[in-house]
Amino acid sequence: MDLNLVRQEREKWLTWKNIAPLQEALKNLQEGSWHVNLGDCVEISGECHDDVYTTARMMMPWRKGPFSICGTYIDSEWRSNVKYNLLRPHFNLNGKRVADIGCNNGYYLFRMQEDNPAKLVGFDPSALFMTQFQFVNHFVKSDIVYELLGVEHLEFYEEKFDFIFCLGVLYHRSDPVSMIKSLYKGLDKKGEVILDTFYIEGEEEICLTPALTYSKIPNIYFVPTIPALKNWCMRAGFDSFEVLETTTTTPDEQRKTEWIEGQSLEDFLDPDDADKTVEGYPAPRRVYVKLKKDR
Repeated sequence: MDLNLVRQEREKWLTWKNIAPLQEALKNLQEGSWHVNLGDCVEISGECHDDVYTTARMMMPWRKGPFSICGTYIDSEWRSNVKYNLLRPHFNLNGKRVADIGCNNGYYLFRMQEDNPAKLVGFDPSALFMTQFQFVNHFVKSDIVYELLGVEHLEFYEEKFDFIFCLGVLYHRSDPVSMIKSLYKGLDKKGEVILDTFYIEGEEEICLTPALTYSKIPNIYFVPTIPALKNWCMRAGFDSFEVLETTTTTPDEQRKTEWIEGQSLEDFLDPDDADKTVEGYPAPRRVYVKLKKDR
């Protein structure tokens, strides 16, 4: 696969009629010198202009964050710091080549800079999310590489990675084992992956296959038990499978804010039973696992 041809084709996405005005707004942002704090909220301070708020509002919805840019607080749907801080004790990226698959607007990548990795690359085939990243990076001025590519391009990428994050992607893929194989092929020797996905309780090696939607999300294909997930990862070639954490998604982490459009978690659950989705399935629970490639 010639990734340069893929890149050239996808660069055209930035000229779509809904994205082109956002790209033009980026060009009009003022230059300056800013201080960046990579805490729970990626905070940028310094002299800014009114166009920061206006431009950020143009780029809604903001799914991942939060960000604070010169007094404009972008209260994203997901408090991504909750997930990042949960995983933080389980990795050290110092000097490593790191990829984030499904990176959205780059919130995790910005946070990962504190570890002094050798390289950070985000993969996400979304023109809007890339534009949000470019907006934040206008102020951060990082060396993060953002690729309008998906997990299916990872094995063909020009270099291999020491560490890969793949958070909240697997359940969107109709062939989960094939996707995990792509993660495996994207790693260098001794590489590691942190993977997060929905799961259902149970000791059997089975999975839920939603009929149409799961929590009102149409592209959820399989929700496995943890033993089934382990089988998928072993079949994909990984040598070890370690469960790091399991959590239940709550309104403390995902909720409506003025920076998104449409519905959020409270609309996805049964109003009479928060342990069930509106479709009657078990409410969203997440498992975080670390996978290692020893060969």
